[in-house]
Amino acid sequence: MSQRFLPYGRQVIDDDDRRAVAAVFDGDFLTTGPYVEAFEEDLCRVTGSAHAVVCSSGTAALHLSALALGLGPGDVVLVPSVTFAATANAARYVGAEVMFVDIDPDTGLMTPETLTDAIDTRSAPGRLRAVFPVHLAGHAVEMPAIKAIADERNLDIVEDAAHAIGTRYGNGEDWIAVGGCRHSQMTIFSFHPVKTITSGEGGAVTTNDPRLAARLKLLRSHGIVRDVSNFVQRDLGFADDGSPNPWYYEITEIGFNYRITDLQCALGRSQLRKLDRFVARRAVLVERYRQALAPMAPIVKPLTRVHGCQPGWHLAVALIDFATAGVDRATVMRELADRGIGSQVHYMPLHMQPCYRERYGTKSLPGAEAYYARSLSLPLFADMTDDDVDHVAATLAEVLGIAP
Repeated sequence: MSQRFLPYGRQVIDDDDRRAVAAVFDGDFLTTGPYVEAFEEDLCRVTGSAHAVVCSSGTAALHLSALALGLGPGDVVLVPSVTFAATANAARYVGAEVMFVDIDPDTGLMTPETLTDAIDTRSAPGRLRAVFPVHLAGHAVEMPAIKAIADERNLDIVEDAAHAIGTRYGNGEDWIAVGGCRHSQMTIFSFHPVKTITSGEGGAVTTNDPRLAARLKLLRSHGIVRDVSNFVQRDLGFADDGSPNPWYYEITEIGFNYRITDLQCALGRSQLRKLDRFVARRAVLVERYRQALAPMAPIVKPLTRVHGCQPGWHLAVALIDFATAGVDRATVMRELADRGIGSQVHYMPLHMQPCYRERYGTKSLPGAEAYYARSLSLPLFADMTDDDVDHVAATLAEVLGIAP
């Protein structure tokens, strides 16, 4: 049995990853070079999307998506309350408001029912413009139904798939890769080291809309236009003979420096080639957790599996009845850490966070609160062993006082 410390998540870096990054140093570009476009092309192949725009982080990807949709003051974005802060913050970055949507307490996901309930029974602080569903832990939201609801109300959709690269959903015959944007305008990914694949830091937006892709690329790099066919100031952009001035570029709107380096993209490309292997191994580990936790029911249970989903698992979440076990979550986390096991909570519902309580008042979302009260993310990464999982489960049972 391994005696190493087991964090809740970590990168798996091999020699081929190191060689891929080292090869960049032998070229001419460390950033804004050929590896960026190559990584984007690879992501299109993996997801089935027409366009991919890589950027500095998943948060940047969300911000760029909100900008590309033209969201702003007076608009409202529907966001599940259980997600990382960036999902909601991206709406606030552009001046839009947020309406938090409840979730299924056993899956952690926004559902068609909770989305409809939020739209139909609560007063929005503005005009509903978009919904940002979150594929939590690797589980996919029921996107066809979410799209049907959004279409009825003329809402745009941005899928937050920071947890879900490699996830597929469908009806058993037609499997759709998350990121293919069949049921959304855009999908975002994160390549943080705890995710299934990593580029160090990094993110991406996929889309099938060439206009959105063009705006994403423009906004990613300061709003700079270098295509001479799009220059608007011909007197400044061109010489007397009609040739473009070689130094000239235009800033047509305010953008950001959300670029990603060739070093990161080289690592991302190398990792992406191992995606299927990583996803398969994580699935084996999650299934082993499921079996190992089964004897601890009803005090401990895994997430309820979503029908019609093949998850690219990012998290191994245990739902624990801490009150029945007679021990609080903080104590469990400390005692696990003392035994070499990391854990985390994903996430405290955003409607309970001070900045959002101050803005929108105190509200109750019972599904989100029930999920939060029970959730604990256990270690999950691709080079864990089966014995590691057994060790985590046995130690958790010991800490909770559950007899073997």
